[in-house]
Amino acid sequence: MATAKQAVGKTAGGWPAEKLLEIYRLMYLSRRLDDKEITLKKQNKIFFQISGAGHEAVLVAAGLALRPGYDWFYPYYRDRGLVLALGMTPTEVLMEATGSAADPNSGGRQMPCHWGHKKLNIVNQSSCTGTQFLQAVGCAKATRYYAEVLGPEDRPNNFHPDEITYVSGGDGATSEGEFWEAVNFACIYRLPVLFLIEDNDYAISVPKEFQTAGGSISKLVANFPSLFIKEVDGCDPLKSYEVIKEAERYIREGRGPALVHAHVIRPYSHSLSDVQADYRSPKEIAEENALDPILTFANFLLKEKVLTEAELTRLKEEVDAEIDQAADEALASPQPAPETAELYVYSPDIDPTSKEFESKPKFKEGTQPLTLVAAINTCLKEEMARNKKVLIYGEDVADCSRVESLSQVTGKGGVFKVTIGLQKAFGPERAFNSPLAEATIVGTAVGMATRGLKPVVEIQFFDYIWPAMMQIVNEWAKMRWRSNNANSSAAIIRVPFGGYLHGGSVYHSQSGESIFAHIPGIRILFPSNALDANGLLRTAIRSDDPVLFLEHKHLYRQPYNRTPDPGPDFTIPFGKARITKPGKNVTLITYGALVYRSEQAAAEALERGIEVEVIDLRTIMPYDWETIAASVKKTGKVVVAHEDVLTCGFGAEIAARVAQELFDYLDAPVTRVGALDTPVGYAPSLEEAILPSPKKVLKAILDVAEY
Repeated sequence: MATAKQAVGKTAGGWPAEKLLEIYRLMYLSRRLDDKEITLKKQNKIFFQISGAGHEAVLVAAGLALRPGYDWFYPYYRDRGLVLALGMTPTEVLMEATGSAADPNSGGRQMPCHWGHKKLNIVNQSSCTGTQFLQAVGCAKATRYYAEVLGPEDRPNNFHPDEITYVSGGDGATSEGEFWEAVNFACIYRLPVLFLIEDNDYAISVPKEFQTAGGSISKLVANFPSLFIKEVDGCDPLKSYEVIKEAERYIREGRGPALVHAHVIRPYSHSLSDVQADYRSPKEIAEENALDPILTFANFLLKEKVLTEAELTRLKEEVDAEIDQAADEALASPQPAPETAELYVYSPDIDPTSKEFESKPKFKEGTQPLTLVAAINTCLKEEMARNKKVLIYGEDVADCSRVESLSQVTGKGGVFKVTIGLQKAFGPERAFNSPLAEATIVGTAVGMATRGLKPVVEIQFFDYIWPAMMQIVNEWAKMRWRSNNANSSAAIIRVPFGGYLHGGSVYHSQSGESIFAHIPGIRILFPSNALDANGLLRTAIRSDDPVLFLEHKHLYRQPYNRTPDPGPDFTIPFGKARITKPGKNVTLITYGALVYRSEQAAAEALERGIEVEVIDLRTIMPYDWETIAASVKKTGKVVVAHEDVLTCGFGAEIAARVAQELFDYLDAPVTRVGALDTPVGYAPSLEEAILPSPKKVLKAILDVAEY
């Protein structure tokens, strides 16, 4: 660039002039890309716009202070200046706005400013406010894991021992509980995380004094141990750079995480869907505009004679021309082909429904039969021994967090003892207790899985999974699809599930698998016996998809579902049902704790001359439609039984598809059996009345058979 050549050798404030020009050029480039997108939106050539205006100075400073392709980045939607400083081109930025198939951020799948770039280690972000914080600390925990647990032969090529994970958010995002959970987790483990809080005083229309007690997030986090905290004028790129470099040194020295609280402005409205003049006074807006870093830094360069007015004009013209060319290229870039819509819901590389995972158990002679609990524990031990990237954590899952006491105690290993002995066998780095925070458990697992680890995490009871729903629905399930296969999050969530406990009551007996079956991207497994639990879990660990592994508490130690040890390589493909009882008169489709109850009902029906074919689905996402269809074509009569409430239970999906695709084979209406549309009561009489029983299943069989 001509102006940069003329500036060689000059300095201002101790800074080389060419570096000052680079900073200004990136800041101006970011602002003018905002302006170009606003113009394109008004012309109906793009469909959304959200601005990074006013944040450019601190973001360019961060991008130049850190290392693209070396450090890891979890930005938020205002971080246009950051991604440009890291190396994203204007064309790449605008291709997301135009929805181009070649867009490296998401391949046209996400809105503008949802940054992601695999080569630069920018992990694809969602629209959800604050969810990135937990993923970032999970990413940083992966850094620690690679450095301290795995040897060079097990580390990925892009691992660096002193790498930093950058994560940013607005001041409004710090009101989210997940921000506090992330800072807590980062400080517990003194993780290499840089939190950049870009404080522009507003969360859309709500001023920070109504978001943050006392109006200062840095004051609120002041007592977190090992957390470096510094405030800075985020409109000054030079001061911002110095503070970020100071934080960077602190983190790379292994001293703990850092939080930089940058005070910035928001000269444009929150987005083009917002008009800030509706809630901000003209005086306030005018005062803030006087602090605009594009204006103030240009004046600094002119005052310091880094460039002249003419050179500044020429620089701006060059940037505008570059943006115009980038816009032309982005607008000309083809949209994604419609047939690509279904790509990357799941992994394109490993198919857990394939014959590759069909195997026969190699039972070990002379061993005691395994309960369902023991079968899961055995699988986890074998897979942890096989793959050092498998790690286990959750609330209470370790044997003993205080390792100095480990040799003196039996070990906890979860409230149901499913993970007992794993910490003793593999160490506290591979089996450890998390804080009691479900979003933390899932969000950090997403971050670790994105880095190539295989977290197998536990939510203690299904009833308490709901605080993690944002991470499950919008992050864990969607990471691969929304990033166009650039990132993935193949973590496994294990969850004790269901009722029939005599005392479980309202908050230890819930079902709700149909809620998760509605979320594209999640595999859902629901074994009814120890053998299936062992084989399905092993397939889950060796697959490359998010898996929700539902473990029915009532089945954990039942004598009727035990198995000999099937060996360390036994796997079962997803989507393959098991016919537990063949029959010719009625098809009974079920899973989980209802399998045994359905078999009891089928045995009673047989005494009355009715042969019931009982199908245990084993997995519900995917489910085995071929086995269902073949059975229905044979019997012509169908009962679907599940423990969840009847209304909108998963049986409704099966019933609807049978009615739609197999109507001509039906000789009776499809009948469903489920729980009453109530919570589960504590008293045994209430629980028995609410949950499906063999008697209720038998009645459905008889009604259908006699139709």
